Amino acid sequence: MSNTYTIATIILAAGMGKRMNNPNLPKVLVPLNEKPLLGYVIDVANLLHSKKNVVVVGHKKELVETFVESYNDPSLVCVTQSEQLGTGHATQQAESALHDFDSKGFVIILSGDVPLIQASTLKTLLQFHTENKFNLTILSTMLEQPKGYGRIVRDKAGFFQRIVEEKDANDTEKLIQEVNAGIYCIDHQYLFSQLKYIKNSNAQGEYYLTDLVEIFKKNQLSVGAVVHNDPIEISGVNTEEELKKLEAIYLERVND
Repeated sequence: MSNTYTIATIILAAGMGKRMNNPNLPKVLVPLNEKPLLGYVIDVANLLHSKKNVVVVGHKKELVETFVESYNDPSLVCVTQSEQLGTGHATQQAESALHDFDSKGFVIILSGDVPLIQASTLKTLLQFHTENKFNLTILSTMLEQPKGYGRIVRDKAGFFQRIVEEKDANDTEKLIQEVNAGIYCIDHQYLFSQLKYIKNSNAQGEYYLTDLVEIFKKNQLSVGAVVHNDPIEISGVNTEEELKKLEAIYLERVND
């Protein structure tokens, strides 16, 4: 794998995690089975033989930086998102850290609060991306209860068209069970040049990474989406209840 592709990862880890009810600890440092959530994501990036791993920090960044430094890994660097202006804005902060990364390489964007993601899943995403010669590929999954998630809209032939957010979805689109997992594989040569076109003209006033799909298509760059059949693996942690649920599943899977 490491001989075939040159990979960098961007791990989004700037969020506060208000619903975790632990104001003194950034969400990505909340432990699952005594290990911070972010630790699982960094370990997966290392399993991919990623050449550069950029952790985007923000809320209580000193604590996250200290944890990242404990790896004593020169491929692992932190960059700061001083204001939480959305996932697109967070990703932009990694540009300077990747200025010397292979222009023909691939950037995988991960969330620091998705601890059960597996390296094998990311390798499948990368393989799908390269075999289909896409410039941007989204990982998706199927949910019986997709409420709250961005839906993956495909045409009649099954080709990926766009992501529609819950608040913008019509009644038919809300019935779609395929959702955006928030994990991306993007050609490095296009990532930051296209990110510059993202606007914050939405209710939250944030720059969303999902808007890249429309921007890529508009600029004649190809996009795709590949379904992963294990929704648990791409589940994020937003509440104490979700943390307990994922920890139970993690322990069950480890002990199988």
